[in-house]
Amino acid sequence: MIAAQTLEAGIGPRLGGTGRYECVIPAADRVGDDRTVDARPMESPLDALPRHDLIRHRRSEVMDEIGGQADRLEVDTGADHRGGLKRGWRSGETAARGVTAAGREALGDPHFEVSARTWRRWESGRPGWPREDYAVALHSGRWPEDLGFSVPAGWIRADHQEGAAEVNRRAFVSVTAAALTAGPIAPRHVDPALIDYFQQQLEGHYRADMLLGPHDLIGTVSAQYELIDRLVHVATGETRRGLLRVGAAYAALVGWLYQDAGDLGGASFWRGTTQEIAMRSRDRHLIAYSLVNQAQVRTDLGDGHGVVDLCEAALDGSGQLAPKVKVMALQQQAHGASLINDRAAVDRLIDQADGLLARVDDDLPWGNACRRTPCYLEVQRATCYGRLGLGAEADSLWRQVLDSVPATARRDRGVYLARHATAAAIARQPDHAVAIAREAAQIAVDTGSERMRRELTTPRHRMSPWHDAPVGHDLEEVLASVTARG
Repeated sequence: MIAAQTLEAGIGPRLGGTGRYECVIPAADRVGDDRTVDARPMESPLDALPRHDLIRHRRSEVMDEIGGQADRLEVDTGADHRGGLKRGWRSGETAARGVTAAGREALGDPHFEVSARTWRRWESGRPGWPREDYAVALHSGRWPEDLGFSVPAGWIRADHQEGAAEVNRRAFVSVTAAALTAGPIAPRHVDPALIDYFQQQLEGHYRADMLLGPHDLIGTVSAQYELIDRLVHVATGETRRGLLRVGAAYAALVGWLYQDAGDLGGASFWRGTTQEIAMRSRDRHLIAYSLVNQAQVRTDLGDGHGVVDLCEAALDGSGQLAPKVKVMALQQQAHGASLINDRAAVDRLIDQADGLLARVDDDLPWGNACRRTPCYLEVQRATCYGRLGLGAEADSLWRQVLDSVPATARRDRGVYLARHATAAAIARQPDHAVAIAREAAQIAVDTGSERMRRELTTPRHRMSPWHDAPVGHDLEEVLASVTARG
C-alpha cells in the first residue's frame, strides 16, 4: 500500500477479465464508528502489499470518502501497475489527500502537501522518482522502488524502525570510537620506522579488501588507525608529519569500508576525518585526495553537482598535483557529470584522465586503484554510460573489462557484473542480464558488500518490462539469496 486512505477493507476476488477488483464494505459495518478498519484476507495481486504500519484511519473517515451509502465499490487497479500505485482511491484528488495525510504524520510537517497533479504524474507509464519527503509519505511497508518507480543512482532508503534513536546512538559511538582519542597520552619515543611499517600494512589491507569485503576488515583497519592517532599525539617533527600522512590514508580506507558496507553516515564521518588529517599534514596531494573521497560519497548519494564541486576544488591549482591525484579527480568528476546527464563531459573528463595515466609513477602508498585495476578508466566509462542509459555502449565495454579482471579482485568483479547486468537489461537482453546477475549475486553473498547488493537492485528495475515473464521470475529467484543475506 502507498499511504493512508486506501480502502483495504474487504478487497475481494477479481472480476473476470476486467482488470478490476471490487471492494466490499460489509453491511453490518456501515455505521461510521471509531473502530479501525480491518482488512479481510485478499485474493488479488494486492495481497503482497502490507498495510501502513503508522497511520490508521477511523472507519467513519473511510465511510465519508465513499459517501457512506455504497455496499460495493469497484477499484480499477490498472493493467500496467501490477498492484502498485492504484490502491482504491476514487480519484486523484482523494489519493493526493491520502498521501498528504500520511506525509504530515510521518514527517511531522503540518504543511506537507501532495497535489492531485503530482499523483496523476506518478500514475503515468514512466513516473519520475519522487523527492525524499514524497518517498517517506509514500512508504507504508514498501518503498517507491517496490511500487514501480525507477530507482536513480545512489538512492538509499532511510528505513524507520522502533528504537532507531538508540540504534543510531550505538552505531555512532561504534563508528567514531577509533577516530576520537580522548584525554592525555603518556609521552613515549616514536620510531620513524613505524611509518614504513604502517605503509606496508596498508597495501595488504587493500588486497584483503578486494578478497574479503568490508565487514571483516573494518575492525582491523580502524584499530590500526587508532594506534596511529595515539602515536601522532606524542610524535614530533617529521615523524609526526609522516604519521599524519599515513593516518589520512588509513582513515580514507576505513571510510571506503563503511561506504562499501552501505553505511554512508559512517563513510561520511571517516571521509571528514581523512580531510582533517590531510589538512593537518599540509600535504597538497592528500588534501586533494580527501576531497575526491568526499566526492565518492556524494556519488553514492546521487548528488552530481556536489561531486563536480568537490572534484573541481581538488583540481584547483592542479599544476602542483601528482598525475595520480589528477586522474582520480577527473574520473570522479566524470561520475558527477553522468549524474547530471552530461555525456559530453563524461567522455571529455575520462579522455583527459587517460592522457595522464601513463605518467602515474609516484611511490605514494594510497590511491593506487588506477595502477592496480585493469582497464581502470574503461570501468569508469562503462559505469557512467550505464548511468546515462547507454545500454549497448556500456554492455560492450563491460565485456572487455570483465575479461581482464584477475581472480584476486573478486569484490570488484561482483560490482562490475552487477553493473553489466543493468547494461544488458537496458540493451533489452533479459536472458543475458539474468545470467550475469546470477554470478554477481553469489559474490555479493560471499563478500557481504552492501554496495554490491545495492547495485543489484538496479537490474531488477531495468527488468521491469519482463516482470511477469519467466525470465523476470528467474531474476527474482537469483536475487532472493542476496535479499536473504541482508
